Amino acid sequence: MRTATIKRKTKETDIEVTVNLDGAGVSTVSTGIGFFDHMLDLLARHSRIDITVKADGDLHVDYHHTTEDVGIALGQAVKQALGNMAGITRYASIHMPMDETLSRVVIDISGRPVLVFKVDFPRDKIGEFDTELVREWFNAFAMNAGVTLHVETLYGENSHHISESCFKGLARALRTAVAIDPRAQGEVPSTKGQLGG
Repeated sequence: MRTATIKRKTKETDIEVTVNLDGAGVSTVSTGIGFFDHMLDLLARHSRIDITVKADGDLHVDYHHTTEDVGIALGQAVKQALGNMAGITRYASIHMPMDETLSRVVIDISGRPVLVFKVDFPRDKIGEFDTELVREWFNAFAMNAGVTLHVETLYGENSHHISESCFKGLARALRTAVAIDPRAQGEVPSTKGQLGG
């Protein structure tokens, strides 16, 4: 089983994350941020990755530290669970509709962290959640998972739908990219013979 648990504690947050890449999409998420919990639940369900997140953060300040640090821990957990990445599909490209919104998410589990994020939100907040934190989470996740990740909303009008299409798009891309390719079992999918450099 490709699983990992990451514990991260700072003066701002105390976080524990567990992932199972070969799970059934079960999520147990508690961050104290309702909208963010919803996005992480979507991520688990549509990626088929079991995700457990328990986060206690300085929500009296704002949601920034908790959102970013969960991205860091979840990225580290995915990277650790992937191990040497032998046999994975590696690449995936998804167009994800959510009502009037369409987003494109493309991933390369390359070991080289890059985020290209071309998403505009018509509103500054979704409920109490700052929409700028969506990018912060994606950046923290990509940098710590060691993936090349391109996220672009092609069009959309509703901020909730835009965020949801990005998270669901990542979920479906991860589902494909982390899957074991039966035609390449045991092979690292790179002409270099390794990923990450």
